[in-house]
Amino acid sequence: MRLTNTKHTYYEITCPCGHTTLKEPHRSNFHGTLQGISYSQWRLVGPGLVSLIICLTYRMRLSRERVQEFLCDWLGLQLSVGTINNALHESGAAAMPIEAELVKEVVESQLLHVDETSWLELTTFLWLWVFSTDTVTAYWISTRSSELIENILGQAYCGWLMSDGYQVYRKYLNRLRCWAHLIRKAKGLKESLNTDSRLFGEQTLKLMNRLMGAIRDARHHPPDMALTEIYQMQLMAYRQLCEQMKASTHKKTHALATEMLNDWEAIFRVLEFPHLPLTNNEAERALRHWVILRRISYGTRTEEGSCVFVILISVIETCRKRQQSPWIYLAAVIHNQRVGVAVPKLPIAKGSE
Repeated sequence: MRLTNTKHTYYEITCPCGHTTLKEPHRSNFHGTLQGISYSQWRLVGPGLVSLIICLTYRMRLSRERVQEFLCDWLGLQLSVGTINNALHESGAAAMPIEAELVKEVVESQLLHVDETSWLELTTFLWLWVFSTDTVTAYWISTRSSELIENILGQAYCGWLMSDGYQVYRKYLNRLRCWAHLIRKAKGLKESLNTDSRLFGEQTLKLMNRLMGAIRDARHHPPDMALTEIYQMQLMAYRQLCEQMKASTHKKTHALATEMLNDWEAIFRVLEFPHLPLTNNEAERALRHWVILRRISYGTRTEEGSCVFVILISVIETCRKRQQSPWIYLAAVIHNQRVGVAVPKLPIAKGSE
């Protein structure tokens, strides 16, 4: 690695074309969610080094102190913790315009995986949401309510929405339910000491395993008629069983039966469209790395820190999904914002040029 020190001499002069050069480094204050954060050419840390700091902090899950130690030991750079933190906040502010592009692609997607996990912002209990498509992975930190999903998707999202059983998703007609959640609950009932609960768990597992096999076969060899017609009798019998178990005094038996009835269409819609996914593993995998980071860092400390965190990890995961380097792209974003040039669009996926 070679470190370079570039001297910039600023002076104001107007060329024949009418353009006037700058007499001092470009400075800009970011207005909006991250008020008070500015970016400027007058910075100690260059765009490439800022990109490395982002990588060490979020991808490698290092604390500010460990990043400081790494830069000193490996590169001979002595940066304060405050400088490192300011570099992260500046890069988050620089990347904020990308949020609109992420939202647009999420709304226009044909298949969207959504999930959420708990998140702590100092002492405030919030949730880290993920919206994952074939080409975009976007994150937000908010309360666990319908407000965020309505702000992102609106009222008329037309694509397929894969989710868990959280009721805020029920307003979207083209909804799919994750079978993995239901199978885990059925396995729990199968091990119950309550006879009726154990039988209900066994019947649920038996039906779902049979249907999963039929769905996988249908993807390779489409049947002559819809799977809903082939398994109509079994589904009717199971629905009657759920109606009976709904009246159970066993808490988890009642909960699973109620959940199956409330989400019946969303659960078994995949029988009509076997090409659709059976699980929400896509969204759960997108959260896994950040759940580990949450256990190490105990979340974020401020609202500004949360905004910086989610926009940067959204860019990182989206670039990785497109098999492009997030670090080169983030360095370009920071450089452009510092000189007052528009932020480059997200890189397109490899192979789709």
